[in-house]
Amino acid sequence: MHFKLIIALVEDNKTSAVIKAARSAGATGATIVGDARGEGLEPRKTFFGLTMEASRDMVMFLVEEHLSRNILECIAEVGGFRKRRGQGVAFQIDVEDAIGLERQIDTLIEEVEEKL
Repeated sequence: MHFKLIIALVEDNKTSAVIKAARSAGATGATIVGDARGEGLEPRKTFFGLTMEASRDMVMFLVEEHLSRNILECIAEVGGFRKRRGQGVAFQIDVEDAIGLERQIDTLIEEVEEKL
């Protein structure tokens, strides 16, 4: 079984909705790293040296490769990434190896077979 790591940077008020959407699309879990910061094409405006921006979370999903694109699309839809600039970003990368997923693999095998 091959896996992808999906990393989504989302506004913290959308984290729960993004996780729920990813789970409904086949993700079996998530890891959240809070208080992520970043900058896009245009730097955020500051007020007396303090950046005025929403707090972000980095949400990581280790998912089966056949489910990954659909999960990525669901995350983008719920996160509103295509609606307005600066709403967030999500991407996937190949995972060479993973340990600790033995309990989830049986569930994933059934789910992937149903979708294929």
